[in-house]
Amino acid sequence: MRSPVYLLTSIWMFLLLGIVQASPYGEKGFHFVAEDSISMDIPKDLIPYIQSISYFAPQGFKPEGEIRKMGKGVYYIAFEWDCANDLSLAFWEVQIRPMFMPLFHWAPHLTPTDNHIMPQHVFRSPAMINTSEDRFLAIVPDLDLLQHQDKAPWFMDMDAMKNLLSLGFSASKITDHVLYEKLGKTNFPKGKNQLAAYILISEEEEDIRNPFAKVNQFLWQKWGEKANEKNKALLKSDLDTYVQHTYNWAFKNWKDAVWQEFDLHGKRVGAPTFIVNVTQSPNYKGEINEREFRSIWNQAWFNSFRSASGLMRYALRTHNDSLKGYALKTKELALAFPQQDGFFPGLIATEMESREIAGKSYWRSKGWQHYYYGNSDRNPFGKAAKEAPFHVLDMSFTAFLMLEWYQDLEKDERLLDFARNYGEGLLKIQREDGFFPAWIDVQTHQDLQVLSKSPESAMSVTFLLKLSEITKEEKFKNAAWRALKAVDQLCLAHGQWEDFETYWSCSRFGSVDLVGRKVIRNNMYKQNTLSMYYLAQAHFQAYRISRDETHLRLGERVMDELLMWQAVWQPGFIHIPAVGGFGVMNADAEWNDSRQSLFAELILQYGKALKRKDYMQRGIAALRASFVLMYCPENALSKVQWEKRWPFMNERDYGFMMENYGHDGHTSAEGIGIGEFTIYDWGNGAASEAYNRILDNWGDQIFRKY
Repeated sequence: MRSPVYLLTSIWMFLLLGIVQASPYGEKGFHFVAEDSISMDIPKDLIPYIQSISYFAPQGFKPEGEIRKMGKGVYYIAFEWDCANDLSLAFWEVQIRPMFMPLFHWAPHLTPTDNHIMPQHVFRSPAMINTSEDRFLAIVPDLDLLQHQDKAPWFMDMDAMKNLLSLGFSASKITDHVLYEKLGKTNFPKGKNQLAAYILISEEEEDIRNPFAKVNQFLWQKWGEKANEKNKALLKSDLDTYVQHTYNWAFKNWKDAVWQEFDLHGKRVGAPTFIVNVTQSPNYKGEINEREFRSIWNQAWFNSFRSASGLMRYALRTHNDSLKGYALKTKELALAFPQQDGFFPGLIATEMESREIAGKSYWRSKGWQHYYYGNSDRNPFGKAAKEAPFHVLDMSFTAFLMLEWYQDLEKDERLLDFARNYGEGLLKIQREDGFFPAWIDVQTHQDLQVLSKSPESAMSVTFLLKLSEITKEEKFKNAAWRALKAVDQLCLAHGQWEDFETYWSCSRFGSVDLVGRKVIRNNMYKQNTLSMYYLAQAHFQAYRISRDETHLRLGERVMDELLMWQAVWQPGFIHIPAVGGFGVMNADAEWNDSRQSLFAELILQYGKALKRKDYMQRGIAALRASFVLMYCPENALSKVQWEKRWPFMNERDYGFMMENYGHDGHTSAEGIGIGEFTIYDWGNGAASEAYNRILDNWGDQIFRKY
């Protein structure tokens, strides 16, 4: 029996479809009209799911399409034609109209207008998913065909307003950061052209409740597992070599640029700086120009304490007192951050100045004698670090790391005291609805009312559950349960994965008018993978403490959604090993982003608890992908790309590593897609921490097994 909400939604959508009949192609495109549109016959089993499939047959070539059944709930749709001569069209597409009115939509990228598309550049785990109360439908491009076809670029599009799913060919241009629009001209070279996709259908309740599991397992079984095996051959199996490169780079070859050490409140402290760029290489002959203000962060992205815990693990395992000393100085720095009712800043920085040398300006630090505390400038208020408000996510993330250090590495009571003081403050600002604010005023600690109801609260859940476990104080656990319930109700059914990075980092699309609102054309929020990680982590922590399998299943649902951002194949247009790497959000373009090192162990934890081999493979694949972008001889493909972009690089730069690849939305074999900087705490240092933690917790046999 369909609910009143479903019926009302369906009526609204049908009315909308009756009103919106303008061509989706614009002036430069074409219309589907009787004489040039072909409608395919729908197989009987697909009729409850698909109303129509139509495609364009312009003068000059005649596409032929077929649909064939591949197995239970799986169909294959393919198109082929021969161009007698080179042909130019605005674009070409197949339109699939579902028979039902979906309540839930998912696709890997936003297409807010009819001219926007999802290009093949964002095809990491490509699919378009629609579900209603009793139907599941997914379209998955044939990656085998795409892998071996280098003609016109592929694209997808999902128009929830018109109830259309499209797959086709179109050249594109990049607008905003990073959305794609049709270029208006797509060249089809003479010869054979092919396009194909798989159609997945189901009416099973489990597939509707968790629409990502069926697609994920199909993608991994069809392409991911085999691609992962091939990818492993491209990477050195002994990941410890990459860790050695990291620490040699940070504490030896690039030490003058990377390592920051100074006296603070009567103690000697230190940590790697937030960011360095290629002008700081010992091989660079020009003047140094610092990319951003010199600083050390303990934030949800760039966290020196996280990296130091990995360094500490390595130092203890290898009996390296020198590296242990660096780790302990970073711990002292974290403990030196001043607390106000438990709350504490997210970074320490130096004043900067512009220096003119030979008629050019260069950005330089004034030195640590000119330090100040502050918070992340990735915030919705336009505040620089010195004036920025406290970010609760950053504090909960760092405090949780302190508890892990206390449990796993050394019983330094100062860490527990620091974290407990913060926990007491956190309880005082919990909202009546269960959420924790995102940002609070530094002086008054008042909620600043932006993202006050968001999945960022899930990180505070994880912290409070850990704090309760150590201190045995129920009040921390009770607050965590309230917050977890609130986040579940907000995110799970609707995909409202909004956090600081979603709007206030490099991808600012929607920061003015989309916060808390869906992109209507896609029926999707702007989404970020960090939010999914926070909630999946919180549910696993809840399951570990309570042994309630409800948390395990809810976490699995979130994890399956998160894994839709993991690359399951090796595209020809991605010129580094890609399998296992993660993207960022549905309005950005990165491959192999550093967050994969953060995700890796959590994927393994779910894999072990759920007895899922695919999760175990994916977790280790994510860890391996975390080192792919390192400049070193073990990464032959990446090394070539680095040297094409920065020819002066040599062995003194081994260990240098960009946080991601293809960040600006395009790549080339000549080094386009390779960046210019390393963030130790969101790159090589973070990857090394993940490896050292997994090695300590799982043993080295896991790397041989998976």
